[in-house]
Amino acid sequence: MYDKQTIMLPGPVTIHPRVLSAMSKPMINHRGEEFGQIYDYCVKNLRDIFRTKNDLFILTGSGTCAMEAALGNLLNSEDKILVITNGKFGERFKEIGERYGELVSLEYEWGRSIDLEDVKAKLDEGDVKAVTLVHNETSAGIINPAPEIGKLAKEKGALFIMDGVSSIGGNDVYVDDWDVDIAVFGSQKCLAAPPGLSAISIGKKAWEVIEECKDRPYYTDLLKYRESASKKPPQTPYTPAVSLFFALEEAIKIFLEEGIEENIERHRKYSDAIRAAIMEMGLTMFPQLNGYSHYSNTVNAINLPEGIKEAEVKKKMREKGIIISGGQGRLKDKIFRIGTMGYLSPEDMVNVISALELVLKDLKYDINVGRAVEKADDILFGGLQ
Repeated sequence: MYDKQTIMLPGPVTIHPRVLSAMSKPMINHRGEEFGQIYDYCVKNLRDIFRTKNDLFILTGSGTCAMEAALGNLLNSEDKILVITNGKFGERFKEIGERYGELVSLEYEWGRSIDLEDVKAKLDEGDVKAVTLVHNETSAGIINPAPEIGKLAKEKGALFIMDGVSSIGGNDVYVDDWDVDIAVFGSQKCLAAPPGLSAISIGKKAWEVIEECKDRPYYTDLLKYRESASKKPPQTPYTPAVSLFFALEEAIKIFLEEGIEENIERHRKYSDAIRAAIMEMGLTMFPQLNGYSHYSNTVNAINLPEGIKEAEVKKKMREKGIIISGGQGRLKDKIFRIGTMGYLSPEDMVNVISALELVLKDLKYDINVGRAVEKADDILFGGLQ
């Protein structure tokens, strides 16, 4: 068993020592000037990372908290919401939507690409108030066509709500250019902060609907967040997780030191290396792509070889100090997942691939050890020579 663990989960992720240190700062007044400056810094820079000029608020609660805030502040019980699902987190939007409005569901097998003609047909049925989409479906490792669906929603006068929890900061995301009325984000993914905070951006059209909503939730009432954020100094309506804000501020600083585009490129390069290695091993990727979908930069979903169990792969990787994820829900024992988010180096990626080769060899899978590492090396280090 290795003493050091390399976290290759789809979140939470390995955290930079500076972020860990930030959490140990002494407590401050959550209604005071110092906290207001931290909150303001985080909001302004998250807007840049979202690529939006819309209002943005930070919630104490994970990404699911922001997902529920999005739907709970928009929908009355008679309102129709089109929920598009091709994975676990699309289904989470569905479960939330059932509590707040009238559901119109467009369901695909997990990991299968979305057909835009199906989306258009559902919208043509009329009277849809909002459309939800998980941009990066973490359970399946697939990027869904947010720009195209945002355009379709706008043409039909529906609001577009996008889950960017595991894509913002690691995949290309342009909230304003894609006509996203509400976007949500989680701290524990591409920014490599601890779990426990989420962010939500709200556009003008969404505000018009929120202001008329009769059944807004209490804790995530976005009108209260807007009112509190307008105070001097800015604050949250309820007690925030102050130490997590210390961590988020430091994580954003580290992120911006590298650069937004550079972060996205690093995630892309790491996932390209993983996929090249996987294919060299003779394994296959789980997502079924079409012209509008893509492999994720932040999580790779890989089909398990016949006869090999998910638990065996995870256990043997853990013995080598590497923590990977299995399949969720109906994908358990069908796939395993390797994340590329967090405080990771190219050398970490090589170590992960090398360990996976050895684990598969140990499990009697036919593999030429070392070939996959060579493929990954070409991507990770070839451009540096």
